[in-house]
Amino acid sequence: MQEEKEIELLATHYKNIIGLLGENSDREGLKDTPVRVAKAMQFLTKGYEENPQDILRKALFKEDYRQMVIVKDIGFYSLCEHHMLPFWGKAHVAYIPNGYITGLSKIARVVDVFARRLQVQERMTLQIKDCIQQTLNPLGVMVVIEAQHMCMQMRGVEKQNSTTTTSDFTGVFNQAKTREEFINLIR
Repeated sequence: MQEEKEIELLATHYKNIIGLLGENSDREGLKDTPVRVAKAMQFLTKGYEENPQDILRKALFKEDYRQMVIVKDIGFYSLCEHHMLPFWGKAHVAYIPNGYITGLSKIARVVDVFARRLQVQERMTLQIKDCIQQTLNPLGVMVVIEAQHMCMQMRGVEKQNSTTTTSDFTGVFNQAKTREEFINLIR
């Protein structure tokens, strides 16, 4: 019931926005648009309703493995909090277990939780790293995100082929040799 009320309220605002843009929100092609956009926005921002640490904990297993675990090329999409335009790309995540591992799909789900919020790439990189570090307490975590931003491609500087790369790391990834190994393995 609460979700329906939220959709209705959001739809009202989107109907007003359409009108402010100079369009007739009652014409055939736009009549259902406010509700569709409201539902899309709820889906695209559902990461606020999920706890990424709980996701990791649901598949936590005691294991003596102490080598690098990498989940690479995790596709994601998000919304830039500055313009509410999409950005999308790939996340590469590595950790070195310290007694516990988690299900591999859980790493991808953590990426999705943080991506499905109004976001900036830099913060998203940090949030993924911190979540894994705090929840699994591994010997180290490293996250690299490569993304394209519509706010740079379709407005402002209009650079269609630009890609932004961010990275962050903890623990043993502070050692250049360990970081280099990770970078070589994701290339």
